[in-house]
Amino acid sequence: MGAQLRVYRRRIRSVQSTKKITRAMELIAASRIAKAQAAVSAAQPYSREITRVISALASQSTIDHPLVNEAEQATRAAVLVVTSDRGLAGGYNANALKQAASLEETLRQEGKEPVNYLVGRKAVSYYRFRQKPVEDSWTGFSEQPDYGHAREVADALIEAFRRPTEEGGVDEIHLVFTEFVSALTQRPVAVRVLPLVVEESDAPPPEGALPLYEFEPSPEALLDSLLPRYVQTRVFAAMLESAASESASRRRAMKAATDNAEELIKSLTRAANSARQAEITQEISEIVGGAAALADA
Repeated sequence: MGAQLRVYRRRIRSVQSTKKITRAMELIAASRIAKAQAAVSAAQPYSREITRVISALASQSTIDHPLVNEAEQATRAAVLVVTSDRGLAGGYNANALKQAASLEETLRQEGKEPVNYLVGRKAVSYYRFRQKPVEDSWTGFSEQPDYGHAREVADALIEAFRRPTEEGGVDEIHLVFTEFVSALTQRPVAVRVLPLVVEESDAPPPEGALPLYEFEPSPEALLDSLLPRYVQTRVFAAMLESAASESASRRRAMKAATDNAEELIKSLTRAANSARQAEITQEISEIVGGAAALADA
């Protein structure tokens, strides 16, 4: 019975050590959520305004530019999948990869070949294990991305978009990332960045009427100049949203792990107490039995 008690106590110490680790990771993730939310909020005004400028260019002028005109027969589409470099984030990576698989299936049904660009070690491992072709990948900054990382990724996408498909270029650019709705809700989404999705409608824009710009020098030249900044901004916003979602998912997963560790410690403590009580009862029985034997002798 003493050996059983030692096993319980050893397991309790092991679970307590695990609980300390998960609790520390929960606190670290919670502290990063606030910083990530602030970064997302700071990047939204610029992203929103550059999108409004390009929307105004597309809607107030008749131009022929690949930014707004879809290819007649699109054959290749770049898909940028944003995941994390580390695990222990619940279903964060699995949901993003599932959304990417759904988008790839949709593109294939439309007769387009997906060209994969990956951000995060989890996506790289996932595609490598399944032997899926990868055009390019970036790792090491999923939790704290900066604009330099976004510019590097966006430049690769823009270079592929400007290159003819016969030479390995793409006709479309899609982003797959996790949208940060709140600390409790994160939603994987897939959006097309290029060409722009232009919808004709008589309803006013949701954010108010578009400004009346005077284009100088020409809409085509402006679109050529705004194309890199627009893609960089969208990629950077997607990375910031994903970073905030990753921290929120990890905090929630580590809190659940800490709670489970506490329940396991309680269960093991009850079992250890029961084993100790049985050991004491057995010792008392042996003492009483021995004393009775001596008295009979």
